[in-house]
Amino acid sequence: MNFVKESLIEAKPERVFAFHELPDALGRLTPPWESARVIQSPPDLRVGSIAIIETRILGLIPTRWVARHTAYDPPRMFEDVQDSGPFHRWRHRHIVEPNERGAVLRDEIEYEPPLWFIGRLAAPLLIVPRLQRLFDYRHRVTREWAEKSRDEG
Repeated sequence: MNFVKESLIEAKPERVFAFHELPDALGRLTPPWESARVIQSPPDLRVGSIAIIETRILGLIPTRWVARHTAYDPPRMFEDVQDSGPFHRWRHRHIVEPNERGAVLRDEIEYEPPLWFIGRLAAPLLIVPRLQRLFDYRHRVTREWAEKSRDEG
């Protein structure tokens, strides 16, 4: 299954990418309504770095999500994959492309939900709306930081 979120950010691609390299970026990108806690932020976005998040499936079942960075091409792209966690499979590419007005931030996610065919049937009702809300928030936070930073320096 695939999920894509794309937004225009009126800042240079380098600025947009720089936000993701902040030491506390993962915490900033975690919405307050999510039952998630960052256990370990990756020290950087380079290949091999690890992020660990404690979260809850359906808000009830605690699980630990371990993601490993597998590609790094600044300021254009980085990628992480789930080593263990709530999904059967998860691959997330963060892409920053130049645009005449700044940059386009594009998140591409390839995933297989848990519980095989039951998860696939439930995805449009449970997973897709949650991803949409999560990435709407993440793109807004990134846009606000990058556009504000652009004006300051």
